[in-house]
Amino acid sequence: MQAAIYSFSVRGAELSKKVCRYLQSVGYEVTNRTTARYAEQTGLEPMLPDHNAVCAADFNRCQTLVFVGAVGIAVRTIAPFIKSKLTDPAVLSLDERGNFVIPLLSGHIGGANEMARCLAAALGAAACVTTATDVNGLFAVDEWAARNAMVLCSLKAAKDFAAALVDNQKVGLYVDAGVQIQGELPRQVELSDSLPVGMAVTLNKNLQPFATTVRLLPRIVHLGIGCRRNTPLENIEALVLPQLEALGLDKRCVAGIASVDLKKDEQGLLAFARKYNFPAAFYTAVELNAVEGDFTPSSFVQSVVGVSNVCERSAVKDSAGGRLLLRKTSLNGVTLAVAAEDLVLDFGHTGLKTK
Repeated sequence: MQAAIYSFSVRGAELSKKVCRYLQSVGYEVTNRTTARYAEQTGLEPMLPDHNAVCAADFNRCQTLVFVGAVGIAVRTIAPFIKSKLTDPAVLSLDERGNFVIPLLSGHIGGANEMARCLAAALGAAACVTTATDVNGLFAVDEWAARNAMVLCSLKAAKDFAAALVDNQKVGLYVDAGVQIQGELPRQVELSDSLPVGMAVTLNKNLQPFATTVRLLPRIVHLGIGCRRNTPLENIEALVLPQLEALGLDKRCVAGIASVDLKKDEQGLLAFARKYNFPAAFYTAVELNAVEGDFTPSSFVQSVVGVSNVCERSAVKDSAGGRLLLRKTSLNGVTLAVAAEDLVLDFGHTGLKTK
């Protein structure tokens, strides 16, 4: 994770060093800069040519931006770059004496609210959080989704969900069969699909159990893929994409693809992973043979790669022993199996990202 800190006075620069140490302690790589006027005196990098140009470069590069100075400076600086709460970084502002930590942008999805609380605790400051769910002690579905690697399908639905909670209404929760729930449900949330507003944690991208449904797609799907030598990207797409559609799976649910290590230099497979931004893992025949389960055997595959089934075993291995959603299917020299990790929901897991 990347973070950038900007300060505009000597006192602010000294405080920024404390902020930097905290961010580093929770896993950030930090760039800490001050105005050119104070850079040599404080030992920090100068903001060149100015803070506006520096922020323009950092806004898309970093997950967190911290301004040590007046809120107005931060607001005017970031204004040209704001796009969407789904993609904007967390932006926070601190006064130069470290009295207040104010989350300005991406309080939930970007984690600015939680960062404000944690940073305030570290500095002995007060966190000034203003979002309605937080000030009322209510569940924030967008924050929870971001912390639990889930795709939020509709910002409007999430806003309506939050409004229902703030209006003291009950909201529903739907989960796919086999999903476990750990701990208590959030206040005003009921395990029911009969309420007008609710959230659905599901792999079915078309599911709409409530009149207003916040659909959350967990990234727990793993694709096991086998292929002949020099299979082109197009052949892999021709099998994988229609099969995902037939299963009702959104590509954003895919956490990774996997195959036998003999395929780690297969250009079509690597191109497929790059095109869709899927992490790729490759396992040895020994590792795949150790995977427990009932798999579709092939004596030919066994003779070539040393394991009787590549795609099913790879999918299950990559999903940490998950269940098969699709057994071996093949087309044009490509084989595919789809598996999903076991999913346990913990509604208390909304903390600061440190990994």
